Amino acid sequence: MTTRSAVPVPASHLDKARDAEPSTKAANDAMAAKLPFGDTRDFEAAKRGLIAPVPDGMIQTGSGTVLWNLGEYAFIDGELAPSTVNPSLWRMARLNMANGLFKVAERIYQLRGFDIANMTVIEGDRGLILIDPLTTAEAARVALAHYLAHRPARPVTAVIYTHSHSDHYGGVRGVIDEEDVKAGKVAVIAPAGFMEAITGENVL
Repeated sequence: MTTRSAVPVPASHLDKARDAEPSTKAANDAMAAKLPFGDTRDFEAAKRGLIAPVPDGMIQTGSGTVLWNLGEYAFIDGELAPSTVNPSLWRMARLNMANGLFKVAERIYQLRGFDIANMTVIEGDRGLILIDPLTTAEAARVALAHYLAHRPARPVTAVIYTHSHSDHYGGVRGVIDEEDVKAGKVAVIAPAGFMEAITGENVL
């Protein structure tokens, strides 16, 4: 697993970007006039508790395949949304760019921006309790390493899945070993019907 500097890309991957249709532009303009976009307290809140941002901004497999690159989202840095995008969604995307290791409360930390989901770390009495270990093993492994680079090294003693969407359990093999689970060293906790829900969603 390697990381390297994120490479910004254009806002559109199309050869020629299309402008918004008049009806779309009118709807987006109406939304911009309706909501209090001048209130920027959300941006301050999104960065509250930041300890360290995502290092380099890129996660790759050992063979060089890029799994995650924050640089691809650099185009949303602009405050004003293009006429093709709902301004409220644009604002949410900008807020979601706050990334790294955050302290949420005493003994509770969160890793954001390593994936489409967040991984929460609870510092328990015996070790670390991880909630929702992201989508891929590679992303989860890098995220946990980032936490350990800034907090005392302790073993993972439990993993909790909050629900059956793949971005909340898919990275589990990047943070715990199956043999430790079988040996009873690590508990894996999931809601009732978790496996049935996973099967049903993936078949669908």
